[in-house]
Amino acid sequence: MIRGNAMPLELLTIPCLSDNYAFLLVNAAGEAALIDAPEAAPINAALAERGLALTTILLTHHHWDHVEGLEGLNTALAPRVIGAKADAHRLPPLTEEVSEGGRITVLGEEVDILDVSGHTIGHIAFYFPASGFVFTGDSLMAFGCGRLFEGTPDQMYDSLAKLAALPDETLVCSGHEYTSSNARFATSVMPDVLAIASRSAETDRLRRAGQFTVPSTLALEKATNPFMLATDPKSFAALRAQKDVF
Repeated sequence: MIRGNAMPLELLTIPCLSDNYAFLLVNAAGEAALIDAPEAAPINAALAERGLALTTILLTHHHWDHVEGLEGLNTALAPRVIGAKADAHRLPPLTEEVSEGGRITVLGEEVDILDVSGHTIGHIAFYFPASGFVFTGDSLMAFGCGRLFEGTPDQMYDSLAKLAALPDETLVCSGHEYTSSNARFATSVMPDVLAIASRSAETDRLRRAGQFTVPSTLALEKATNPFMLATDPKSFAALRAQKDVF
């Protein structure tokens, strides 16, 4: 899948573990940036198949299923490893620490750093405005959002509002294939929303065909994701509490 302007980056979605995703961004020179490292073997296979040079690794948060594959990666170069300054004490060793409002350059593109705490404290997202990608880890997910292991409902509500302000055509690259479960929850709490019913049916079709439901578009999330349809922190918190026992 290719998006962007004169020199677009190519996006590769890599299934890992039982339901995780890693992502590779590739430029025309064959250089690659990896977003999260759940499992080394499928990432190494994708790099080898394309003959890619891994130059950068971006980590959204410290949970084991997003970093465990890091040590097993085949890296001819010494890639940059970039993660949140606020989470650095729990992440693998970083070469660069970043914070909300920061901007870095990856594969020739500028990347904005967004603090999207809630699932964890110090969780960040990486937004590539030129190519139209946002890598959200376990904050905004397809048809849902991450469980609040450390943060508060108010924090996650604010994080999703921050992401909702990005352009509607942005591709949301989230960290798990949880969409079927999220679809069932969405239809249970908003059964009369036709867009939700339609997306749920499409999710079922894609999964039966063995296809990914990630990435999604921000426009689709804003129209169908119950957590993005919540109008205030109180209603968001009530939805999150329902999902936790769903």
